[in-house]
Amino acid sequence: MRVTRSLPIVIRPAPGRPSQGLMVLAHGVKRVALGRSGIVALKREGDGGTPLGRFPIRLVLYRADRILRPRSLLPTRAISGRDGWCEDSADRNYNRLVKLTPGSNADRLQRIDHLYDLVLVLGYNDRPLVKGKGSAIFVHLARPGYRPTAGCIGLANRDLQALLAQIRSASSIVVTR
Repeated sequence: MRVTRSLPIVIRPAPGRPSQGLMVLAHGVKRVALGRSGIVALKREGDGGTPLGRFPIRLVLYRADRILRPRSLLPTRAISGRDGWCEDSADRNYNRLVKLTPGSNADRLQRIDHLYDLVLVLGYNDRPLVKGKGSAIFVHLARPGYRPTAGCIGLANRDLQALLAQIRSASSIVVTR
């Protein structure tokens, strides 16, 4: 039996454009949007940086009202209207998927725009969790023109689909300089 080894997916900054990057996949190099502060070694909540390092892919989230369930070897979950991501470092649920409550200040996952129609949740600052070190580091759909993110990695839909087809349960994203 042939075993397919999972290679890391490498993301590096584009020359001279810190909020733009390049992702190396098995079948080519793809353009990505990075955080407005570029790649940072010492990530802090709200700094707009994409963290430097190697991160496992924990979960695939998707909008079932907009796209079909993606085929993936990773855990996959449909986003509901009550799903959010806690970015409040004082909250006990910091950097976790939460159910929204009235008055909640968590980031709503069911957005009006299409950025979170398909999301890969990265294992950044979760094991162990450090309050204030940054939260909600995702791979998601890019804004038009690959405008900067708040720290996530943004890809065109076709490139995110290609990434999803390549990843395995042991895959990781490596953000490097």
